Amino acid sequence: MSGHSKWATTKHKKAAIDAKRGKLFAKLIKNIEVAARQGGGDPTGNPTLYDAIQKAKKSSVPNNNIDNAVKRGSGATAGGADWENITYEGYAPGGVALLIECLTDNRNRAAAEVRTALTRNGGQLADPGSVAYVFNRKGVVLVPKSEKSEDDILEVVLDAGAEEVNDNGDTWEIVSEATDVVAVRTALQDAGIDYDSAEASWVPNLQVPLDAEGARKMIRVIEALEDSDDVQDVFANGDIPDDVLAELENDD
Repeated sequence: MSGHSKWATTKHKKAAIDAKRGKLFAKLIKNIEVAARQGGGDPTGNPTLYDAIQKAKKSSVPNNNIDNAVKRGSGATAGGADWENITYEGYAPGGVALLIECLTDNRNRAAAEVRTALTRNGGQLADPGSVAYVFNRKGVVLVPKSEKSEDDILEVVLDAGAEEVNDNGDTWEIVSEATDVVAVRTALQDAGIDYDSAEASWVPNLQVPLDAEGARKMIRVIEALEDSDDVQDVFANGDIPDDVLAELENDD
């Protein structure tokens, strides 16, 4: 799940040690394949591919898998699938807005799996356009807090187009226009600052504060959606306060 909240960072951290690592790997590999198909197989001239590769490496995807995905996507070797991007809109319980990004080679299967995941967990599909207005397309770069202070980060990224730096617990979240994400990422690299991820993302412009039960219901829907191989990412406008997040982390 992705979103403008500390839960996003918590999920990002857990993903690397998730029992479903194989499923995460498959989704990252698909991203690489599509990026190579759309912009060519040279990451130095294809920033989308560069960031997809970096994200995969930071999630410990083996280099051989990455190289093979680039070759398939660029046409250097056979076997690349005809992936199609589809975005669905929906609601989790409590009126939490959801944007569901799919990358699939079977549109009918993707639609059925999204609908099933929502309805079985108290959510519902929404008409196109009824949810999208709640989100803005933004560049989002996550930097480990151990790297630098907020002032240090701001000094590096403001001239590159960064709009704000948010405290997400263990990371600094740098938000920019989606078109500036490469410039922000490059500014960090030039300053010798490591980052966890850099990508265009959907950031909510309106958030719904959640209590513990509401948060659990939202997370249940999102995890059901992410269980589908066709679902690449889920963006939600549910906001989980620190005290509620702490309570959820004690659920296990």
